[in-house]
Amino acid sequence: MFIETRGNDGIKPKRVNFSFAILNPSASFGGLYVPEKLPKLDKEFFEKSQNKSYKEITKEILQKFEIDIDEKTIDEAISLYDKFDDDKNPVPLCKIEEDLYINELYHGPTRAFKDMALQPFGYILSDLAKKQGQDYLILAATSGDTGPAVLDTFSNKDNIKVACMYPDGGTSDVQRLQMVTQSGKNLQVLGIVGNFDDAQNTLKSLLSSPTFKNELQKQNIKLSAANSVNFGRIIFQIIYHIYGYMSLLKQKKVDEFYDIIPSGNFGNALGAYYAKKMGLPIKKILIASNINNILSDLINTGVYDLRDRKLLKTTSPAMDILISSNVERVLYDKFGAIRCKELMDDLKEKRYYKLTSDELKNLQKDFAAIYSDDKFAKETIKKYADKGYIMDPHTATTLCAYENLREENLPAIACSTAEWTKFAPTMLNAIKNDNLTYNDETALSEFSKALHVEIPKSISDLFSQKISHKKVVEKKDIEEEILNFIKG
Repeated sequence: MFIETRGNDGIKPKRVNFSFAILNPSASFGGLYVPEKLPKLDKEFFEKSQNKSYKEITKEILQKFEIDIDEKTIDEAISLYDKFDDDKNPVPLCKIEEDLYINELYHGPTRAFKDMALQPFGYILSDLAKKQGQDYLILAATSGDTGPAVLDTFSNKDNIKVACMYPDGGTSDVQRLQMVTQSGKNLQVLGIVGNFDDAQNTLKSLLSSPTFKNELQKQNIKLSAANSVNFGRIIFQIIYHIYGYMSLLKQKKVDEFYDIIPSGNFGNALGAYYAKKMGLPIKKILIASNINNILSDLINTGVYDLRDRKLLKTTSPAMDILISSNVERVLYDKFGAIRCKELMDDLKEKRYYKLTSDELKNLQKDFAAIYSDDKFAKETIKKYADKGYIMDPHTATTLCAYENLREENLPAIACSTAEWTKFAPTMLNAIKNDNLTYNDETALSEFSKALHVEIPKSISDLFSQKISHKKVVEKKDIEEEILNFIKG
């Protein structure tokens, strides 16, 4: 069963099952749903699971959560991993240093880690809607990778419409093209004048807006979301941390390891945190940020301060985020619903909150954090490209955590969240050591030739596809645009 991070308002049910939580992700007082308890993974589980496939481990963990989804639907949902580059190993673990391994999470259809959760989650949510005979509007806000993955998984699904918002100018060209060239009749893509936080705030506002829901109700449409505010995303993000450790065990005997995560909205980090609580032997979760270092500030000082702070554009745009939604779930888990609501209310009203010294120590039991700038990322990309390994700008930030945050001589697994093709101009700048402006198509071609790496057809084809979604709107006009889309 699932309960609420900010307590119950007396209107919503106090405990809900998994299907309710994913179809209705907005909890009381604007909070989020979390599991009432987590299943436990013992030593026997890890010993027995070392030679199991990704799909087998996924199914076993979902069964341990006892979610109210029938076995046939689960099997069909996780069979979508067969569409990844290697159906037998959708998440390769690559060794790049003696004690550093890269968990490559980007081998799905949209070349980013969001496919790991959104492919099966999208299938399950669509299946629930179809079985209920109920139409749903799925909202998504993206800093670049969620959008393409959401649109891909829900395209032309029965009983589903999707409205996806992205910050105009705040994604890479490839990410934008992956969204605006979508041809599914049930999809709407809106560029917004603003940044990702504006898009995400709009999503949260619409999820909790009675007037918006009433307008949808007139069309007999219910409302859900595909961002990681939805636990349907998080449950699948737990699993690849566990599988990464299994892959590591096949290469060397390891009792504990560091898990390094390039983090923006904290969903990936939350998945690691839950996995650790379930029994995965993570020594500590190391958070790597870019210069939008709100997370490293929180974890190092206990202060979350949005006052006089502006979002900065970087070469790792998926982490250009100041309001990290999933931190709330950690606050709830550590400090309870009353304190969590107090902190989240302070953030909304004062744009600031501060943990007590004891609360900060509690947070630091599981997390350490650091940030790096674009210069570090480009130097790291070049360093490893020269060695024969290609990583994108987000993955590059994890090397700063690897080099500076490990307190013990233990191996580390770093999550690689996107393929290099999403950020080709930055990649080319890095290997050429220049600051010239390249368009994505030119940069893809030059980088591919220089390093003899293939460009996936799904990426190269983007530049010849028709742009179907051209609208860029002000924040105040988003609700009206979505309602017009719903009404046809």
